[in-house]
Amino acid sequence: MKNIVALQAVVTANPPVGEPTDAELDQIEAEMPLISAEVELLDVQISLLDRPVTELDARRIRRAHRKVLAAGRDLLNRNAAQDGGAA
Repeated sequence: MKNIVALQAVVTANPPVGEPTDAELDQIEAEMPLISAEVELLDVQISLLDRPVTELDARRIRRAHRKVLAAGRDLLNRNAAQDGGAA
């Protein structure tokens, strides 16, 4: 009887070293306004999980959602401008 053994293939050519590169840090920094807006929207949504939504709460959600959309738009426009095109 033969043993069936799974062969482990190398998943990545270069294993991660644990620290982000400068390019990755620059990308994170460029995306930080969008990340912050998404966190703010999530905070609003979490705060409303266990209670009914009032008109003021609905405005908070809409405001946070618009902030996410605006930050995403700004990021896309900035990336398009860097690539030489316009969004």
